[in-house]
Amino acid sequence: MTMQNTIKKTALVFLASLLFASTSFAADIQVITSGAFAEALKTLVPEYEKQSTNKVIISYGSSMGAAPDSIPTRLGRGEKFDVLILAGPALEGFIKSGAVQPSSRVDLVASVMGGVVKAGAPKPDISTMAGLKQALLNAKSVAYSASASGVYLSTELFPKMGISEQMDKTAKKIYSERVASVVARGEAELGFQQVSELLPIPGVDFIGELPPEAQKTVLFSAGITNNVGNLEASRDLIAFLASPKAAPTIQKAGLKPVLPALPW
Repeated sequence: MTMQNTIKKTALVFLASLLFASTSFAADIQVITSGAFAEALKTLVPEYEKQSTNKVIISYGSSMGAAPDSIPTRLGRGEKFDVLILAGPALEGFIKSGAVQPSSRVDLVASVMGGVVKAGAPKPDISTMAGLKQALLNAKSVAYSASASGVYLSTELFPKMGISEQMDKTAKKIYSERVASVVARGEAELGFQQVSELLPIPGVDFIGELPPEAQKTVLFSAGITNNVGNLEASRDLIAFLASPKAAPTIQKAGLKPVLPALPW
């Protein structure tokens, strides 16, 4: 064999080994996220995949509730995911049930609530408690999410404001779609949900965040399931989502980055 052929053979073996190395460590990461982090995740995944050989497969569902596509229902059916991203209290429930590894929780973002009206409709002032109460009482119909934000409204805020009886007549819980979509179709005059879930929907006007006295800031967190397919790949994705690199995209989505220390 000539020296030239030897060099060619060595080069081919080297290239083949590089190809094997790059593919053998690639992993498919199955992620399910609730709505508040959905838009940010859609944008962040292509950025992550540019720097990694891993591929992220995204599924969506609400943090709680019994809707067919909610995260509790899907896990209850035996669907397998590597990473869950949802409201912190809901994630804690999965940790207690044994579905998520206790030491894997990473708080990614803080999410606040706001309101929308149909595009072009008059915008009520909800910047004060008095204004918010008047807007709720004046509206012929109000929509809120069946997930964490809606549970807070119906079980804590409405009673606190003394309007539970009135809201029972005009407010409705929305399952399996964004509240803003219902408002955009004219099926509700007012809609309330996490700001990050309202902003991407066309056909509505954002009327502002809830006033501080009414606000409920929710941490949205990532956790790794106990039947994870690739632990290191899942940790790598979460580390990226929690990093300063992801912060600008998260802020554009209407969320506030937490930038936590990682637990591993």
